[in-house]
Amino acid sequence: MRIAVVGGGPGGLYFASLMKQLDPAHEVTVWERNAPEDTFGFGVVFSDETLTGIAGADRAVLAEMERGFARWTDIDVDFHGHRFTVGGQGFAAMGRQELLRILQRRAAELGVRVHYRTPAPGVAELRAGHDLVLAADGVHSAVRAELAEAFRPSLDRRHNKYIWLGTDLVFEAFQFFVKQTQWGTMQIHGYPYSETGSTFIVEMHEEVWRRAGFDRADGREFGPGESDAYAVARIAEIFAEELKGHRIRTNRSRWLNFTTVRNERWFDGNVVLLGDAAHTAHFSIGSGTKLAMEDALALAACLHEQPSLDAALAAYEDERRPVVESTQRAAQASLEWFENIGMYAGQEPTRFVFNLLTRSRRITFENLKERDAEFAALVEGEFGARPGPAMFQPVRIGPLELNNRIIVSPMDMYSATDGLPGDFHLVHLGSKALGGAGLVMTEMVCVSPEGRITPGCAGLWTDGQREAWRRVTSFVHERSSAKIGLQLGHSGRKGSTRLMWDGIDRPLPDGNWEVIGPSALPYGPGCHLPREATRADLDRVVADFEAAARRGVDAGFDLIEVHAAHGYLLSSFLSPVANRRTDAYGGTLERRLRFPLEVFDAVRRAVPSRIPVTVRVSATDWLPDGTTEQDAEGIARAFVEHGAAAIDVSTGQVAADERPAYGRSYQTPFADRVRHRVAAPAGVPVIAVGAISSWDDVNSILLAGRADLCALGRPHLYDPQWTLHAAAEQDYRGEGAEWPLQWRAGRRRPPTSRTDRVPPRLALLRDGVPGTVHVRWTPDRRIGVTA
Repeated sequence: MRIAVVGGGPGGLYFASLMKQLDPAHEVTVWERNAPEDTFGFGVVFSDETLTGIAGADRAVLAEMERGFARWTDIDVDFHGHRFTVGGQGFAAMGRQELLRILQRRAAELGVRVHYRTPAPGVAELRAGHDLVLAADGVHSAVRAELAEAFRPSLDRRHNKYIWLGTDLVFEAFQFFVKQTQWGTMQIHGYPYSETGSTFIVEMHEEVWRRAGFDRADGREFGPGESDAYAVARIAEIFAEELKGHRIRTNRSRWLNFTTVRNERWFDGNVVLLGDAAHTAHFSIGSGTKLAMEDALALAACLHEQPSLDAALAAYEDERRPVVESTQRAAQASLEWFENIGMYAGQEPTRFVFNLLTRSRRITFENLKERDAEFAALVEGEFGARPGPAMFQPVRIGPLELNNRIIVSPMDMYSATDGLPGDFHLVHLGSKALGGAGLVMTEMVCVSPEGRITPGCAGLWTDGQREAWRRVTSFVHERSSAKIGLQLGHSGRKGSTRLMWDGIDRPLPDGNWEVIGPSALPYGPGCHLPREATRADLDRVVADFEAAARRGVDAGFDLIEVHAAHGYLLSSFLSPVANRRTDAYGGTLERRLRFPLEVFDAVRRAVPSRIPVTVRVSATDWLPDGTTEQDAEGIARAFVEHGAAAIDVSTGQVAADERPAYGRSYQTPFADRVRHRVAAPAGVPVIAVGAISSWDDVNSILLAGRADLCALGRPHLYDPQWTLHAAAEQDYRGEGAEWPLQWRAGRRRPPTSRTDRVPPRLALLRDGVPGTVHVRWTPDRRIGVTA
């Protein structure tokens, strides 16, 4: 093959070398516009997985790299004058310039032609003269820009400012300095990369950056090799204590905003993207160099294994895209955490450090226990009033005390007849209550026949329905330690549709009943066109909610939740996507809130003070013109001011064309924000929902302070005894997980493997398993200490 590589960074050079090793007959040419000694940044960090891949592909390169590695296992965090060390992580770093020299030498040995100080020819010329064109030309890729219609890139410029510096202070471990200044929170990401230097990245929110006067050079064009001298001098002053008299090093250092790069396609014809040209991940979670070299490994292997170029490029994208997207999800969570770091300034130091460590959701509490059991014990010990995992600690929602922090989330079952719950509901909710959750929520119970989603939805508009619900609440109270909550709602424009398994959100064939909404806008294509609600309609809905709430109290429910999420009537009033009214109920957030608050107030009046009233909200519509983060805070604040005993934070389902960023615990950051900015200062608990599937995730969310309770739906469908089984798997026996007497004999987890194995104890002691191994990096030696 004749191969053109645009960009002589680590990704491009490594790919070129791999291809020459696979077949010396390949003609590989690299164009690099910079000189060979030019490089940005200071150090690069590698994971064990990346190094394993390099070891299998090119042991010569790995051997050269290992000679220059700084290795350590610890993370140090300085926060509010407190210093924490957490071990068991595992890092390997080296100077970026040294890495480039290794790869340059290897490419030259193998016969790769590299044109330094030479811009690459145009894409058309390269395509015509080569079998493959590799675009490894970085975040500002000219190739990607020229073929933008084919690759369809999205460039997300983030809010924080950062500057990439170095220092001759050699850190012994990964170092986070979180500093509260008169301008706001600033943080340092630091790590050693050699015996003589460390990377020293300064980051802060743009508002803090401006208040501190760092915008003095904003808009200025710096010359080749020039750094922002004013910023460096100011940073040296602000972080004088942390630098301990050492100097700052620069390398084209100026303030930047991180840009997350994504592409809908990674190849077009014989042109393919690699590394930062294809994708970026925030520096707080991983190295772009690491991802680029992993890309190079995968692309070279696919080209060698597949029968054609098209098949190889498709296989490369299929292999790498899921890995990269997973990394980008973690990086997104991490960068957003750092953008909002000031929100956590009031956290207790131990909780703050745990929050920082678990920010990307890749490290969980159980994972941390394996890495550093001593620190994990400290985190857990400071959280609870009684021994045991965080999820089994008691919690209050207003006057209601729950014996643990697990909620069975509301889940529509579409199994009622004329709104009447039957045996299915008794068994469904009864089994979840017996399963150990602290609170079991009904599905959305509709306040009127016209407020149903489907003909199978349960209701509470008749006394007969009240008595049927009383049968359910009586069972829960008599047979379990759980409490049971009632979720009340009105379907609005999403009503009069088929049962879920007959076609979710699809209108009933005969139209059945008229639907209303804040505006005459359908939920999506093919959905009902709602009639804009009149004042008389709104009065009737308020009365329906109030009457249903009274029946709920009479039926014996312990808690009532007003459903103002997921695009149903109250939610659609809150959302600018669904509410285009020009009267007192549309326009500004204050006006969009007016009707939902009228409903909430009516329910609160109808319910005695001994029963808490909560609200579920959608914190984002997952649409550009929808509810904003600031709106979500305003909505939560308004409900708290009107007496909401808890805020249940969900997202989306407001319009059919939404584009959620799905992933593990993907809705938790919204709960986190509402909790810290609104609810916690008012003493109101927050409930997190959404793809929380493991007890480890639950404990991690609670211990980090991202929510006070967690609501899980699908896990309880998979396993009605999910909470009790979580207790068994954590060897927990206590008040927080009470097994029914009839089931108590089964509370010991069944053995699944040999239990007579004798561990090699002396070997374990030598390996440091009984304690955490803390490996520090120093200029002249590596220090290993077992805690």
